[in-house]
Amino acid sequence: LTAPSIHNRSTRQMADTVQDMETDGAKIDEALYSRQLYVLGHEAMRKMMASSVLIVGLRGLGVEIAKNVVLGGVKSVTLYDPAPATLADLSAQFFLREEDVGKRRATATAPRLAELNQYVPVAELEGDLTADAIASFGIVVVTGAPLGEATRINEACRKSGGRFILADTYGLFGGLFCDFGAAFEVVDADGEEPVSGMLTSVSQDEEGIVTMHDETRHGLSDGDHVCFTEVQGMTELNGSGSRPIKVLGPFSFSIGDTSGYGAYTSGGYMHQVKQKQSVSFLPLPQALAAPDFLVSDFAKFERPMQLHLGFQALDAYRSAHGQLPPPSDADAAAEVLTRARELPGAVESLGAAGSPEAEASERLLRNLASGARGELAPMCAIFGGMAAQEVMKAASGKFMPLKQWLYFDAEECLPADGKEALPPAETAPRGSRYDSQAAALGWSTQEKLGSLRYLLVGAGAIGCEMLKNWAMMGIGCGEGGHVTVTDPDTIEKSNLNRQFLFRPWDVTKAKSACAAAAIGAMNPAAKVEARLDRVGAETEGIFDDAFWGRLSGVCNALDNVQARLYVDQRCIYYQKSLLESGTLGPKGNVQVVVPKLTESYGSSRDPPEKSIPVCTLKNFPNQIEHTIQWSRDCFEGLFRQGAEDVNAYLSQPDFLPNLERQPGVRKTTLEALAANLVDKPISLEQCVVWLITQLINLLIRSTSRSRSSSVWS
Repeated sequence: LTAPSIHNRSTRQMADTVQDMETDGAKIDEALYSRQLYVLGHEAMRKMMASSVLIVGLRGLGVEIAKNVVLGGVKSVTLYDPAPATLADLSAQFFLREEDVGKRRATATAPRLAELNQYVPVAELEGDLTADAIASFGIVVVTGAPLGEATRINEACRKSGGRFILADTYGLFGGLFCDFGAAFEVVDADGEEPVSGMLTSVSQDEEGIVTMHDETRHGLSDGDHVCFTEVQGMTELNGSGSRPIKVLGPFSFSIGDTSGYGAYTSGGYMHQVKQKQSVSFLPLPQALAAPDFLVSDFAKFERPMQLHLGFQALDAYRSAHGQLPPPSDADAAAEVLTRARELPGAVESLGAAGSPEAEASERLLRNLASGARGELAPMCAIFGGMAAQEVMKAASGKFMPLKQWLYFDAEECLPADGKEALPPAETAPRGSRYDSQAAALGWSTQEKLGSLRYLLVGAGAIGCEMLKNWAMMGIGCGEGGHVTVTDPDTIEKSNLNRQFLFRPWDVTKAKSACAAAAIGAMNPAAKVEARLDRVGAETEGIFDDAFWGRLSGVCNALDNVQARLYVDQRCIYYQKSLLESGTLGPKGNVQVVVPKLTESYGSSRDPPEKSIPVCTLKNFPNQIEHTIQWSRDCFEGLFRQGAEDVNAYLSQPDFLPNLERQPGVRKTTLEALAANLVDKPISLEQCVVWLITQLINLLIRSTSRSRSSSVWS
């Protein structure tokens, strides 16, 4: 077998730039990757920059993964998909255009992917996908391939020591699988900063109970490792290395036998020590037979195994017929169900024939089979984001990888929650770019999506993703439809790492305008109006009653709570639905607000930050934040509180009567008023004398404390 050729036509001009990114003494463009570095750190980033990634399959899911991986900054991305692009691909493949129909998907996609990151070469793999070709990549991601082909690629990855990821979506259903080898090393399982805290006691016995200061929970879990410093009395703990702990309560844990140590007297700090972990994965054939699931929806606890069987049954149907089941084909759905029932574990998971459990599982597998040819941009975005995150884990060893299967479905999006099958006329292809979406949702739903009028507030990372999904879905693209996106911000270089609608030549331009232009290229039917106005009290003349009255709903893509609360109040007033979301590093949240059905965004608030007791600040500071707060209090006492008291005294006639009712602060407040209003220096000479006096007094006090003697002696 000859090694296939790799064409790099779209990125050959980047060679000089890429050379600067070699991993030995690598230069990281911190202006570009600043936000990502906050999460991953430099070491993990350098590991990613040493990783070559192969992505097999370039429909909607494959291009989502490729887009995220390129933005992440790996060493290189190579694409493999020799199949010709079809019109139905445009339902989710945002880097294909109508003029690309008939071209190789990888060939048409590579140049547009290459624009996302000048440091990541994007190449196309031509020829056969041989074991030798697979062995040249550290990470291989497979989408849309039959299980037999995926198994062959998985075996080649196992032999070469590569990491393997399998991802698929079928309409409203999706699955993800990871195999990182028999012994994959995880450097940091959660990515959180190591915790530390001050000790109050350590018992001298076989259990060795450590009690922490009662202000802050230790935040540890069983099996975590800790070390100790500055312990008085039981000095054997200092520098003794890390040791595992067993949690006894929120403020205590045991470290094992301390009976042979000295008695604890005072002081000391505990520091968590992150430990590397070795994680073992099963290869694909074994994992199919003995699956280990990560549950994505605890309201559907039985779903993972049902979908595990359903996905295998779909693959068996494809192997027998050469294609996936046609939409709304009752006979094909029945065959998929029959094949699922022939698999091991089917009776336990799908229920005995005639039982209520069997009826529910039959409906589920019918909907899976009916929409199997469908491809929806939101489902591709969900699994494309998760698969790309697994690529980053495989490359860097940062964060615990998926072990090993994850399934997710959005069956509730079907009419009547999918209880009734869609008629064939609802899902039959019409030669439209939305054929793949209608195959899963039906044309009636597609027409409703086209007539929606939405307001998107913010065109940052989330805003770009929303606009892309909306354009692919045809939201606002039909008769009466419209999308308004507003954002007063301009594009910065650091935005390019995660806001994929922008390019380097867009820096300093308006986000909303550039985003609208990019979406227009992805779907010429998109009706997007770009504005630069903030949504707030000052723009209620622009976003007036008539504007809000025309909207179908609102989507927030904001970065601050105040703006979110304002939009939420407007949505309550005008009875509009609100989509609210946010991200923080690898974490994210989504809230759907429906008038008269759910609580609003403002109905619940994050708990306030924990305040620091005054007694701790004055007498027992034991953390860095305590000293910072002490400094702030001193600053306010010296430069703010006195001035505010003077202004209140001069402007409020009842200031002194009110002060009489506050005996605790009366004396100090009057003294401060006298110092600022009576004893204050007036001329420049008096100011200089006052300053010299203050400096001398400060010097006397500080020297007296340090030497315990007079400065004049």
